[in-house]
Amino acid sequence: MTHTKTAPATDQRRRVRRAARARLGHEELRPGQEEAIAAILDGYDTLAVMPTGSGKSAIYQIAGSLIPGATVVVSPLIALQRNQVEAIDEEDVGGAALLNSTQRVAEREEALAEFEEGDVEFLFLAPEQFANEETLARLQEAGPSLFVVDEAHCISDWGHDFRPEYLRLGAVIAALDHPRVLALTATASPPVRQEIVERLGMREPRIIVRDFDRPNIHLAVEGFSDEEEKHEALIARVVAAPKPGIVYAATRKHAEDLAAALGERGVNAVAYHAGLAAAERERLQDAFMDDEAEVIVATTAFGMGVDKPNVRFVYHLDISDSVDAYYQEIGRAGRDGEPAEAILFYRPEDLNLRRFFAGSGQVDAEQIEQVAAAVRDASGPLEVGDLAGEVDLSRAKVETAVSRLEDAGAVNVLPSGAVVAVTADATASAEEAAEAQEQMREFARSRIEMMRGYADMRGCRREYILNYFGEGYAPPCDNCDNCEAGLPAEQEVEHPFPINSQVVHTTWGPGIVMRYAGDTMVVLFDSVGYRTLGIDLVLEEGLLEASS
Repeated sequence: MTHTKTAPATDQRRRVRRAARARLGHEELRPGQEEAIAAILDGYDTLAVMPTGSGKSAIYQIAGSLIPGATVVVSPLIALQRNQVEAIDEEDVGGAALLNSTQRVAEREEALAEFEEGDVEFLFLAPEQFANEETLARLQEAGPSLFVVDEAHCISDWGHDFRPEYLRLGAVIAALDHPRVLALTATASPPVRQEIVERLGMREPRIIVRDFDRPNIHLAVEGFSDEEEKHEALIARVVAAPKPGIVYAATRKHAEDLAAALGERGVNAVAYHAGLAAAERERLQDAFMDDEAEVIVATTAFGMGVDKPNVRFVYHLDISDSVDAYYQEIGRAGRDGEPAEAILFYRPEDLNLRRFFAGSGQVDAEQIEQVAAAVRDASGPLEVGDLAGEVDLSRAKVETAVSRLEDAGAVNVLPSGAVVAVTADATASAEEAAEAQEQMREFARSRIEMMRGYADMRGCRREYILNYFGEGYAPPCDNCDNCEAGLPAEQEVEHPFPINSQVVHTTWGPGIVMRYAGDTMVVLFDSVGYRTLGIDLVLEEGLLEASS
């Protein structure tokens, strides 16, 4: 679909402001909101990376209400979809319906009919719903003018593993004749932004990134050599801390054990993880949101779309697998702007669990070749379930193999999830896919190393995090443990390349300079992820060259 660029920028901005006042009662828009809405109205695909609490939902509400035609909103969780629908029903932006797996046939039919007939502006659904051919056909018939992906970082965080449907959204957008695309997220580092744009097939995208800093959150790391000592220290902190608060743990067992231990110390704590029934998870979340539970001890299954303003702390019993995930999680603290605390309780040995997770769920070259050959030899598109039967592999392994083959350009995955071959050479396809998988593993390992760098560092933690997301920052922040300790400033060393500049390594190819720390620099390479290099060695050996 070709979009005609519309009114001059100043006129478009005035139109946006008028709509914000009339439809949402906003006298002013927050930084980034107006720019993103105007970009969508001007016909551009847009990625908006804006901190939690900056009003990302208002972007699609205003843009959708001003563009002729309906709006599809992809939202990851049913509870979040319901909250979004309820919020829209209180505003003058056109009404909303939702489509999910818990609905009866009559409810689904009513939602689709309302959307097709223009009775509601917004239809909320999870990416899995597009696998239903009838649903996709009816959306094609409705011809939406705006396609919104909320929590767009899920494409990178979840798409490669347990929700491959996120990787198919680009095919869905193409099947809908490429309406304008709006991707929204609170946290996305430069490589995640790039993947979102590529996976969604965004055209000439406008990328709007607003300040990542959350200055009211105190950042700290407490180091331990003994697991029991670490466990006890965290419990003592939780007991003494103002509440409510969140504690993140890496496994379900860690979450359950810690919640029980806190209960024995008089803290009203509940454990939350994906192993619980959906109704129980909803009950526990409601108890926390309503201040009936003081502390929720959770795996990463908890938090998406949770907007509780008065969370006073987020503690981590186990280290996160990336700075992306860690900042997403601690960002749930202090949304009311009042002081909040983020402490990582850290043992270097904890990294081993994250490294194990990063290396799990892989497929070998022989298994990839089996899948490639089965797809090549099929007379038509193959469903993943049928494909698993053909090659005698688990569905999870087949989905992983298909994702890797798609990364290598060897197969296409249709919006329904069916797979078709692009190339006839299964062996070459498998080799390319295996290389793509190893590249992903290298990137995952490098993100763990960046998290280790955060835990071990002696400088300003806020500077480290903001540099990771491509933002400059001049320390001290005076609100992290290292700055408060008055640690000596690192020796000034000449910076051979500006932060965020493009460089090329003699072996690893193109990259982006992310940060400097003393006599080292961190570069994000396309091929191997984050790497820390000694500046002297870079200069002496000529390892890097500037790239235009």
